[in-house]
Amino acid sequence: MIQVGIVGGTGYTGVELIRLLLAHPQAEIKIITSRSEAGKRVSDLFPNLRTVCDLVFSEPDIKTLSDCDLVFFATPNGTAMKMVPELLAEGVKVIDLAADFRLKDAEIWQQWYGMEHSCAEMLNEAVYGMPEINRAGIAKARLVANPGCYPTAVTLGFMPLLEAGIIDPSSLIADAKSGVSGAGRGASVANLLCEVSETFKAYAVNGHRHLPEIRQTLTTILGKPVGLTFVPHLTPMVRGIEATLYARLTDNSQDLQSLYQTRYKDEVFVDVLPQGIAPETRSVKGSNLCRMNVFQPQEGDVVVVSAVIDNLVKGAAGQAIHNMNLMCSLKENAGLTLTALLP
Repeated sequence: MIQVGIVGGTGYTGVELIRLLLAHPQAEIKIITSRSEAGKRVSDLFPNLRTVCDLVFSEPDIKTLSDCDLVFFATPNGTAMKMVPELLAEGVKVIDLAADFRLKDAEIWQQWYGMEHSCAEMLNEAVYGMPEINRAGIAKARLVANPGCYPTAVTLGFMPLLEAGIIDPSSLIADAKSGVSGAGRGASVANLLCEVSETFKAYAVNGHRHLPEIRQTLTTILGKPVGLTFVPHLTPMVRGIEATLYARLTDNSQDLQSLYQTRYKDEVFVDVLPQGIAPETRSVKGSNLCRMNVFQPQEGDVVVVSAVIDNLVKGAAGQAIHNMNLMCSLKENAGLTLTALLP
């Protein structure tokens, strides 16, 4: 049984990690930390965990965390990087669900996150935790940078087209929408029910923090820089991301449906729908699936991809557990055989 710790268990990603790990057949949660809630029962903060989790939040402590086989960081940006070197030195594997290790260039990281990186020397070692791209590297890693939610949907959607080399990579467009839980659990006027209900808006149009991460990943896939316009939107729902992706075809001879079905036929957490069917966010709610489809409107030279995920599962906690399974030589779908919730 793998002994795991969770640093920062009071946010939406943290409680999702707890929920999924409690059902994992080969993992046991040893410790859940929170500076603000130390001493409080986890189930008192999250009533859905009553009768299934009897742990108490504790202060984050390197000595106690070092008794774990693997530690998840579900903390704000800038937290994990202060503790990761010590944990790695103790032989503990780490998965960071924040952005501390996603970008390879420390200067770019500092530009977008507004703080100095305290262990930039670890950036090259960290493996980007998208199994559909880096499965072999993740399996050998001791430090994994779990991808962001938007980058997960956008990357999986564009990847077959870039790998096939049949689109113009200089003018990619990602029009993405997210539920409010993507903004986190912290109190904010902008996220109050009366502020987000029955309205729809774009935000961070001039530049979202996930933009350099998406560019970096797509550039790695293609082998050269891409041109990307990324515009996120806030939708009046709790969970879910839908990414509508646009690119111009340079080769019209490919059967796009076959291209996608072939690329993802062996990926347990990617589902390419039958031709002509657009995916819905509700079809993946609570699951670790990315559902998608590809379209060529009016048989023109523009290809459109629609990809949906649950931002808290495939976009965060579920993908992190998938990475844990790879790092610990477990079945990839262990603890993640979840059917989506309807309605």
